[in-house]
Amino acid sequence: MRLLILGGTSEASALAKCLAARPDLAPILSLAGRTSAPVAPPIPFRIGGFGGVAGLSAYIEQEGIDLLVDATHPFAAQMSAHASAAAAACAIPLIVLTRAPWREEPNDRWIRVPDMQAAAKALGETPRRVFLTIGRLQVEAFTTAPQHFYLIRTIEPPGALALPDHRLLYDRGPYDAAREKALLQEERIDCLVTKNSGGAATYGKIAAARALGLPVVMVERPSSGTETAITVHAPQDVLACIDAHREKIAVHHQADLTERGV
Repeated sequence: MRLLILGGTSEASALAKCLAARPDLAPILSLAGRTSAPVAPPIPFRIGGFGGVAGLSAYIEQEGIDLLVDATHPFAAQMSAHASAAAAACAIPLIVLTRAPWREEPNDRWIRVPDMQAAAKALGETPRRVFLTIGRLQVEAFTTAPQHFYLIRTIEPPGALALPDHRLLYDRGPYDAAREKALLQEERIDCLVTKNSGGAATYGKIAAARALGLPVVMVERPSSGTETAITVHAPQDVLACIDAHREKIAVHHQADLTERGV
């Protein structure tokens, strides 16, 4: 069975390691190429986009893909929408491997917003020291609130920023709560802005903000159009779905042979 995994996340990497131990499957991992030096996975892979739904559908047909796994970031809504449309067009199953979203706990001070523009507005007019942990692609949304100081944590350089008062912090997770708490205190942070990405690797900042009583502007996940797909939260669950699909195909094939008297 040939599998196409749309990756770029720690979940996709974990799935790739599991698939490397399954010689009965033929997976290929697709990376968007947004990170300049991605770690080579233990399975065949490609780097780059597909060219929309039509391009992804053509690739699926050309490569004889039997099943599509969307293991992209929870905020990669466009890619997930393309995956859903291409899977439907090619009549193949779609499995979504995603992190469960974080849930607000007692003593959390979350301000829920739908997007980055709303997050910038939620910071208010009074100057604050803000910790931005949203990646590098949407930082420009905060140019509408230039009165604040921004500590911006990112893996890759975001390019020129029209923010008069900011500092870049290049780092890559995971981050534990103790380290995050120390950072928030050292930088005298007043407010955290983050996306509800879920997962354990970056949850430390949420726990640290809770411990310090800091408000968290939480950008909620966008609709991805994959709500009708099979959704799981662990690589082992993906493998279970794949095996169940193979068994279903085998049963249908046997039933067809029996009906035809073969």
